[in-house]
Amino acid sequence: MPEASFETHGWMLESGEARHANAPETFWIPDHADRSTLHIGHGAKLIFAIQVEEEDGSIVIDTERMWVVVTEVLDGGYIGLLDNEPTCFGPDGDQYLVRGAEVPFRPEHVVDIDVIPEDALERMSLQPSRIWPRS
Repeated sequence: MPEASFETHGWMLESGEARHANAPETFWIPDHADRSTLHIGHGAKLIFAIQVEEEDGSIVIDTERMWVVVTEVLDGGYIGLLDNEPTCFGPDGDQYLVRGAEVPFRPEHVVDIDVIPEDALERMSLQPSRIWPRS
């Protein structure tokens, strides 16, 4: 499954493992065993690096920590639905990253885990608003 990249998608996921390795005393992540055994319905917090065009036309990288809800468990990774709206741009554009967009990720990207209560899952629309290409 292709990963997001700046060149193709205008955003990518940062590695939580790399951030933890650079600052193990101040940047905590869940144990690898927990990040590797997520189930459908788990919440995973990821760090998104997003290219944003400034008013002067320059491109800057904005990072946002956002939650996804796991909807598929793959060999070596997951698909999750974005459960936030990025704050670095308005919801009116044609950007991919909107609430409900499918996001592919691997255990190395996970910086926090939450179990979403069953009643909350029942209230959520788990239908994707954007579909990630599978090949």
